[in-house]
Amino acid sequence: MPGDRIDPYRNFRFRVEVEGLEQAGFSEVSGFEATFDVVEYREGNEVITPRKLPGLIKYGNITLKWGTTESMELYEWIQECAQGTIERKTITIIALDEEGEDVATWQVIEAWPVKYTAPTFNGTGNEVALELIEFAHEGLERSA
Repeated sequence: MPGDRIDPYRNFRFRVEVEGLEQAGFSEVSGFEATFDVVEYREGNEVITPRKLPGLIKYGNITLKWGTTESMELYEWIQECAQGTIERKTITIIALDEEGEDVATWQVIEAWPVKYTAPTFNGTGNEVALELIEFAHEGLERSA
């Protein structure tokens, strides 16, 4: 039916929640990926094509970018990790529809910061100063 059209979600309508932190909005989230290792196995009396078995699953690091403000919460988390206190948190990325309602959610499980990049400054530039933080994690879950 013509009225039953379902359009895909837009990649610029999202919000990010970091467990226990009140960081301002983010301009970009990247790195969502999961890869399964493939283990090839063959016994001597089988055909020449090996079996393919599932191995370990590996998750790519998640990267968040945001415009620099007075907020220090994410940087303080990084500093705590640098001092040996690795606190793992859940990061939730929520896709929004045209009305601003939650439509899809990805949870990044047991995340902790592994890389921080300070803004680049340029005396002749006119862009927003961006900070970047990369998180290692142990899982990714999606819900509708």
